[in-house]
Amino acid sequence: MTPPNDAMTEAKPAKPEDASVSARGDNVPPQKKLGDVILKADNISLSFGGVRAISDVSFEIREHEILAIIGPNGAGKTSMLNCINGFYHPQEGTITYQGVTRSQMRPYEAANSGIARTFQNVALFAGMSVLDNIMTGRLLKMPGVLRQAVNRVADGDGAIGGLMSAHRSSRAFRIASLPVSWIPGAAISAADFMLEAVYKGPAQRDEIENRIFVEKIIEFMNIQAIRRVPAGRLPYGLQKRVELARALAAEPTLLLLDEPMAGMNVEEKEDMCRFILDVNDEFGTTIALIEHDMGVVMDISDRVVVLDYGRKLADGSPEEVRGNQDVIDAYLGVPHEEGDD
Repeated sequence: MTPPNDAMTEAKPAKPEDASVSARGDNVPPQKKLGDVILKADNISLSFGGVRAISDVSFEIREHEILAIIGPNGAGKTSMLNCINGFYHPQEGTITYQGVTRSQMRPYEAANSGIARTFQNVALFAGMSVLDNIMTGRLLKMPGVLRQAVNRVADGDGAIGGLMSAHRSSRAFRIASLPVSWIPGAAISAADFMLEAVYKGPAQRDEIENRIFVEKIIEFMNIQAIRRVPAGRLPYGLQKRVELARALAAEPTLLLLDEPMAGMNVEEKEDMCRFILDVNDEFGTTIALIEHDMGVVMDISDRVVVLDYGRKLADGSPEEVRGNQDVIDAYLGVPHEEGDD
């Protein structure tokens, strides 16, 4: 059924009467209690041929904090996030996450261990509804054949897009669409496969439980009015919100956000800031984000790491970074002395 026209309007969270107040509001204490170190990057170096994208970068992320990674274009920010969740494998250095040290981590291992992310460019499935897009974030929470198939795909046995495009409202359709080569037959009996493929019994209960969780995420993100709308028909700001909702559906311990407010207008940025702060405050989710808007960075971050040409330039509180002369020079440039060529 076609949604009403007003379903396409921007869904907005409740705001205080005075829109000029900061995103954190007046009720949030200035000093937030942070936990232990949840992730530690030690001497990370990454090269693409002769190009050095990251050079000997080290930093820590603590539980419950919002860490901003900033820097000029080409500074290595996205490459750093890709190293954390296993898209890239650094040639040097190690990453320790929740006490486990790895020189390399595969994306599905990162997802299984509680790391989720959004991307700089919107990476939704345009033909699928908002609800189905968010449901894809629950795939690793679903036991049996479907979960093992996801891991096989993430490990290189096929295209992840094929699996995700098979995700429809019918669980049987999703399972039946998986190529036989993705099903590790030695580990799964025919009976187990049929229990997963037929929407009855355990499979039905599993689907309902995950659907209930997704509905809570939809309510939290205030996108109930567009839940049945294909993602490709949504305005850009709502697409970014749906992408965040999909990441939250994975119940992450560490959430990586790559320019979550890129291309947004001022009002959309205010909304996204509030959602990020709510995720951090209410869920206790640790967040590392890349952002170019310095007003946003200074307002919502607990700590800021600055990269420039692949090297760490600064690491400290927003106030410390704001007054760092090296950071000012990297963003604004260094004036030439008279007589310099």
